[in-house]
Amino acid sequence: MLSGIIRESISKSSAKTLRKDGYLIANIYGKGKENIHCAFKRNDFIRAVKKKTDLIFDVEVGTQKYPVVIQEYQKDPVTNEIIHVDLMLAQKGIEAKYSVKVSTIGTPKGLKNKGVLMVSKKRIKVKSAPENLPQNYEINVSDLDVGDVVLVRDLPAFNGVKIVERDDVAIVGVIKSR
Repeated sequence: MLSGIIRESISKSSAKTLRKDGYLIANIYGKGKENIHCAFKRNDFIRAVKKKTDLIFDVEVGTQKYPVVIQEYQKDPVTNEIIHVDLMLAQKGIEAKYSVKVSTIGTPKGLKNKGVLMVSKKRIKVKSAPENLPQNYEINVSDLDVGDVVLVRDLPAFNGVKIVERDDVAIVGVIKSR
């Protein structure tokens, strides 16, 4: 489990000092809860995020454990290192917006007809309570030929999950190669 420290001061100079020491500045927030200003070792955070299999993962800050979701992160424009991350509490029974991963299964038959598989959206925005959240949306692309697409409205419906994307947006399709 990823563990971090609580930041005593939220000033610019203390954040700079923590970054020099190899820490990643983070904020944990949730509906009706007070913000938690914390920091994680940068390499430990990246390792934990790459290893996680679920959208929601646990972090330990001080003596408390929190189930969180990565909401947003900021990178340094020059070095491309992550410098700040916003983590949202996944509170049971409280609906929030999440980005759920899209994965494809199979090989489209359109590839034999000089087509190329084009994935337009890697994540779908949904509104749900964390206990109803799907692991990911799996799309079977085996029947797709050149010119065929899978739209948001073609996704399977999950109980208690509302997709907040437009219905006519293409997720994956097979286009003709040049």
